[in-house]
Amino acid sequence: MHFINDELDFGPALDAAAGSSVGAGPMARRENQDNFLLIDSKGHAACLVGQTPWRGQVAGWPEGHVRLAVLDGMGGHGHGREAAEATVQGLLAIPACVDPDTLARELDQLHARLQAAFDTGDPQARPPGTTLTLLEMAPQQAPLLYHVGDSRLYEVADGAVTALTVDHVPATVYAMHGVIDEPQWRRRVYGEHQPQIAQAFILGNVIVDPQVLGTALHALDEGNLPPFLAHLGDRRALRLRRDALYLLASDGFWSCPDPASTLARWPALCAGRTAAQATTALFDDFLSHPPEGLHSDNLTLLALRVKP
Repeated sequence: MHFINDELDFGPALDAAAGSSVGAGPMARRENQDNFLLIDSKGHAACLVGQTPWRGQVAGWPEGHVRLAVLDGMGGHGHGREAAEATVQGLLAIPACVDPDTLARELDQLHARLQAAFDTGDPQARPPGTTLTLLEMAPQQAPLLYHVGDSRLYEVADGAVTALTVDHVPATVYAMHGVIDEPQWRRRVYGEHQPQIAQAFILGNVIVDPQVLGTALHALDEGNLPPFLAHLGDRRALRLRRDALYLLASDGFWSCPDPASTLARWPALCAGRTAAQATTALFDDFLSHPPEGLHSDNLTLLALRVKP
């Protein structure tokens, strides 16, 4: 496991830490295809390169600006680790963004560039993919969310764990077309784990047409999501609570038959802890007591607190 917190400075208002592991369970993965990115308020950056921690300095990074991201490379499509790593390297080159439109434009362009870079010229070959759940935080402004895939942003507060993103999975597409209702959607997405995805960075989407892999990313928002999900748009400003802990996580933490029971442990494990302490507690608990029926997968978690 790799744990990142020391030597990073997120300023007087933020506390953040990250961890990543190849996973748990009886048949743990041989390769960690997850990744993360931390760029602190001084432009110091940390991520994984070749599955090992890397640190560097982002030139010209504005004072006080922070960028945080979690990525889950799609191993089932080949080159998942490379896709996540290439995306992180692209994120390091994107200048700090202060509005949702600029952030979306920069990331959509990165998606297109990487899609072209991974193109083998074989029309039968599917490109690799990665999830991307990112927070862009400029001083004195609401944090900006950009989300693709089925990694999640969670809010842990008041003894509960609440998802602030919507999974880009077939169940969400069915809900968008009225094929399933809210209870059915919640049962399929939160009540069980199905390792299927309808959209990923670099890969593209099967949201617009389930029969055709589209090259562009399709943002989900109040204009196309069903009413019970309309508040969970992929690209929006967030209001963070000072009494909450926020977790960006890859789906290895809920890849089991009863994910709700696993997540129900999080509030007690996070209560009263710093971001680093919460990250350590969550990993220690999961690795020491893997959920029954766990489908072994990589684990990546990034914790964030807004300081009082």
